[in-house]
Amino acid sequence: MTTSTRSPAFAAANDPAAPPFGAFAPTRAQAAIVALAHRSRLKRGAFRPVLSRLVHLLRAGPVDVRYQGASFRFYHQASATERGALFNPDYNLDELDFLRAQTPVGGVFVDVGANVGTYALALGRHVGAGGKVLAIEPHPITQARLVFNRAASGCAWVVLVAAAAGASDGELMIETDGDNLGASHIVSGKGSGNVIRVRSLRLQRILDEAAVLHIDALKIDVEGFEDRVLTGFFREAPPSLWPRAVVIEHLSRNEWLDDCIADMRARGYAETGKTRSNTLLLRGSG
Repeated sequence: MTTSTRSPAFAAANDPAAPPFGAFAPTRAQAAIVALAHRSRLKRGAFRPVLSRLVHLLRAGPVDVRYQGASFRFYHQASATERGALFNPDYNLDELDFLRAQTPVGGVFVDVGANVGTYALALGRHVGAGGKVLAIEPHPITQARLVFNRAASGCAWVVLVAAAAGASDGELMIETDGDNLGASHIVSGKGSGNVIRVRSLRLQRILDEAAVLHIDALKIDVEGFEDRVLTGFFREAPPSLWPRAVVIEHLSRNEWLDDCIADMRARGYAETGKTRSNTLLLRGSG
């Protein structure tokens, strides 16, 4: 996987003339493998790369499927998120159920690090056309897949922001992870691999430009950059804009310069749950 816009994966997702959703529906053999994973232990993470290779051998390329009420074209071979959602119908289900419980129909959900939309589009289907979802995703390949998946899902009310949320307005450098696109991360220097420059905006500015006046729930997964996004936001934004519910990935918290979960606790949030990857927090009513 490269960041070149000439890459087949980018072209297939970004080309306006790309085949419509359903053109890459699983073959009978591929569908049998996916169904076997769904009803067995094979849906677990350790088995997914093997299943992905097998599905790819049966027919190279992406797979068009439904997931959590939305429609996706999953490029599963070099994306752990897309593999997870393809082979495990309960992928991130605890987090999704928590967010849906805290976001009413017609509500507002913000997804910082939206990837290909497995959270944003699931919540988009939940809030409906009377609600709003803000999906923030800076990587051009991932953003192109998100654009396609939003159109396939019929979720025009999901607003896409092609920028990185950061501590300040300007630019940031992202190093692409060729083995797992979703693990692409912000670097301070030149990095060791394929690095691209992306626009960076403060979360407060993104919300202002999108006319977001309140947030029911927010999910953030930006590969160890969560503190730079949230600490400044909570310092700058009025409490009326603070989300009621937050799901934050903690797998890369060793990369944080500040403990943003502790900062949220000090601002009245309480941890209500924890999964392998994420911490779930609710804001108190006081």
